Amino acid sequence: QLHLVESGGDLVQPGGSLRLSCAVSGSPLKYWTIGWFRQAPGKEREGVSCISIDGRAEVYAGSVKGRFTIYRDNAGNMAYLQMDNLKPEDTGTYYCAATDRGDGLGSHLYKSWGQGTQVTVSS
Repeated sequence: QLHLVESGGDLVQPGGSLRLSCAVSGSPLKYWTIGWFRQAPGKEREGVSCISIDGRAEVYAGSVKGRFTIYRDNAGNMAYLQMDNLKPEDTGTYYCAATDRGDGLGSHLYKSWGQGTQVTVSS
């Protein structure tokens, strides 16, 4: 069974950076598209970014394009989300998820989810 564990969330000031990590076990990462999602209090979960199995295709939500970078290390079974120039509206719980049903930011595509890591952007 696929198991995902996020880490790296923290409290950071606006304009700061964080790198989130997603450790994958139970199945080699090379078989799975990885997506990052976030949910702010009182809001629906939204797709942030995803990366294809071979790492060649990346998708970003418009709100994070140019500030966030997704990448993966298949050999190490790790995926990452580098977040730069963070804004207060980036605050939320961030989840990584895995799918073998193609690339995209629709949460319905993803079959396995981590427990989430909290990101708070505040001065």
